[in-house]
Amino acid sequence: MSDTLDFKALFNHSPNPYMVLDRELRYVAANEAYLRVTASRFENLVGRHVIDAFPHDPQDPHNANARMLQASFERVLARRMADTLALILYRVPRETAEGVVVEDRYWSATHTPILDKRGEVAFILQHTVDVTELQRLKQAVSAAPLEQMEAGVLQRARIVQETNTLLDNERRLLRRLFEQAPGFMAFMRGREHVFELTNPAYDQLIGHREVLGRSVREALPEVEGQGFFELLDRVFTTGEPVVGRGEKLFIQQEPGAPPSEAYVDFVYQPVLEPDGTVSGIFCQGHDVTEQKRAQDELRKHREHLEELVRERTRALRESEAERRQTEVALRQSQKMEAVGKLTGGVAHDFNNLLQVIGGNLQLLQRDIADNERAQKRLETAVSAVERGARLAAQLLAFARRQPLDPVVISLGRLVRGMGDLLRRALGEGIEIETVIAGGLWNTLADPHQLENVILNLAINARDAMDGEGRLTIEAGNAMLDDHYALLHQDVVAGQYVMLAISDTGSGMTPEVMERAFEPFFTTKPEGRGTGLGLSMVYGFVKQTGGHIKLYSEVGHGTTIKIYLPRSIQAEVAVSEPVTGPIEGGTETILVVEDDPEVRATVVELLTELGYRVLKASDGQSALAVIQSGMPVDLLFTDVVMPGPVRSPELARQAKALLPDLEVLFTSGYTENAIVHGGRLDPGVSLLSKPYRREDLARKLRHMLRNRQQRIASRTALASQVQAGTAPTKTDGLRILLVEDDADIRESACELLEVLGHHVRAVASAEAAQEALGSSGFDVLFTDVSLPGRSGVELAREAVLHHPGLRVIIASGHGASVVSSGGEVTGAVLLPKPYALPELKGALAQVGASHRAADGGAGGR
Repeated sequence: MSDTLDFKALFNHSPNPYMVLDRELRYVAANEAYLRVTASRFENLVGRHVIDAFPHDPQDPHNANARMLQASFERVLARRMADTLALILYRVPRETAEGVVVEDRYWSATHTPILDKRGEVAFILQHTVDVTELQRLKQAVSAAPLEQMEAGVLQRARIVQETNTLLDNERRLLRRLFEQAPGFMAFMRGREHVFELTNPAYDQLIGHREVLGRSVREALPEVEGQGFFELLDRVFTTGEPVVGRGEKLFIQQEPGAPPSEAYVDFVYQPVLEPDGTVSGIFCQGHDVTEQKRAQDELRKHREHLEELVRERTRALRESEAERRQTEVALRQSQKMEAVGKLTGGVAHDFNNLLQVIGGNLQLLQRDIADNERAQKRLETAVSAVERGARLAAQLLAFARRQPLDPVVISLGRLVRGMGDLLRRALGEGIEIETVIAGGLWNTLADPHQLENVILNLAINARDAMDGEGRLTIEAGNAMLDDHYALLHQDVVAGQYVMLAISDTGSGMTPEVMERAFEPFFTTKPEGRGTGLGLSMVYGFVKQTGGHIKLYSEVGHGTTIKIYLPRSIQAEVAVSEPVTGPIEGGTETILVVEDDPEVRATVVELLTELGYRVLKASDGQSALAVIQSGMPVDLLFTDVVMPGPVRSPELARQAKALLPDLEVLFTSGYTENAIVHGGRLDPGVSLLSKPYRREDLARKLRHMLRNRQQRIASRTALASQVQAGTAPTKTDGLRILLVEDDADIRESACELLEVLGHHVRAVASAEAAQEALGSSGFDVLFTDVSLPGRSGVELAREAVLHHPGLRVIIASGHGASVVSSGGEVTGAVLLPKPYALPELKGALAQVGASHRAADGGAGGR
């Protein structure tokens, strides 16, 4: 129990006037009854000397009445015993119906000392009774006749009766307070400590035993020997109170049960008679067992916490050097971020310049076709543009602004596949050791950029070893825990695939290590390096969501560890680049470019390819062209565009007006408009600056053929529906259709069903592989350009595992895509756009080739 008996409430609500003075006779307390009879407010009394507050006669501060009151207080201070003023005339304020008046009143006062632990008087308690009426009655009796005296006696009898009623009410109130007090109370009389009073809380503590009229030793025998009886004896003998805090007590709290452990706070207060002898002991206290247990539990937790704090303090002391390193790393990261923004902007402008130069060089090629000497010089200039493009790409990589094409890869397979390339790049003097851990996890990264990273690090290692030494490439699984993440601000705790590249070269000093990832910083001789290799590695790792750590010791070598986030998805095979002759067209292309030189070059390139070209300098003017109703087949827009209409918004509004419109973005600096987290937004096509004429031509042709295919499929399907042709699937082929464009996939699927075939359509090579493994198909009908993995690679693998499978490859790139990297046995190329007759012809052709193959096999 946490509550105590509220003595303050008892003091305040007593109907008798009480007040308390300190040793200097200054007010420290006064109850409500006292304030009523003196017509005072406590805030006007507290801290004031009693004679100053009520001087009796302000004109004579040393009047006899004040001296009488002062003398009583001094006797209490000197004797440390109570002093009584039986009768004293004293002038005080009094509340009347007419207001506050000052009048002489007769008082009977008792002044009781309150002693401190040393036995000195700490306070004086005054109990005062207004006896003015009684005194006046006595005076009246002596002068009045008998009839008056009898009337006065009756009046006084009524007053006494009323007073007795008040006293009885006060007694009842005190009794209720005693019984309802949350703390336990008991009164024991005499030297044997016989119980006379107990309250319910005390009865609960002792198990509701009948103890009244019995001595404490008889009533509570199990307490013998615990020291409590001895304390009672001491209080009775000395008259000094005893206070106990959190004392352990073994007490029988249930009938017939063994004593249980409890903890109590208590006071043994002696009850003194007027002659100073002790007549009994008042016991008051609280059962604090629950609090004690909670305190013990809290103490255990506190001790445990203190131990943890000590351990943490030791750990903090041990990691002080790491903390300083973290601060240095944070400052370095902030510096690298600032430099990255600068280099990204430089790369953007540089790419625009390279686009103008490169585009004009490619246009110049047709004008000097017969001049061999000029052609060589032109090739040299084009080569310089390509080197500049690689330099800009490295700047963008450091700035984390290059658009990545991440796929799920096996790092071990990628490293093993680079063996020949690394041996050619490093030379015979470098011994290459590859260590790939078993059970290596997959990771999500751009494989081409990751190959560049490994090659850059390997070349740096070769230069550090002066062409002779050992290069070790390791790949393994790693866990970066919360503690490591706490020390490295850029790390998210979790599972990673670790790539470590170590050399036995000259190593780096701490000063060089601090600047190693800065762009253009290099320790190589002039002309032997751009200083962008490690900065490109740093940018790629950060853009991929990974972590890079550099370890080096002068004279012993360097290790660079790259941590790439683990992917739980299946590995995706890397697609092959599209090659072959370039083609133009006659469609209408709207070019949106704010740089006038770049815009002029692009317009001339497209015009040379045969396209009809419209141009605009910003998004707002481009939107006006489209809203004018002019036919546009493809929108070719820069990503970074001035004006109120940004390029993504331009594309969205243009597609709303022309649903069949193709949109191709281009940029030398992607910002965050169409690239998020280093990846292109879904459904977005991007051609990065600077681009070659061949790359532009192939990309446009592929997109426009897809557009033509969607339109042709819808037209053919509408014609069949209008003709009322009903599909007959009795003898139809089982066809697996693989197409990532949802519109083409839906229309092609309906055309094939119109021809009476059974079709299952999927959107990726991975889904096609799963379908081939679970069902039997006659024909694989796949597009070339699929997300993650090409349709050609899918077809090769499908024919290898399913020899009877016939293949149709739809392409907007031309026939070269089928032969690049090896023939696909029995494949039929279906150029986009195709309509129903071309689709029928392709299906007939695969059927004929299949029958010929069966006949030839039978003949052999």
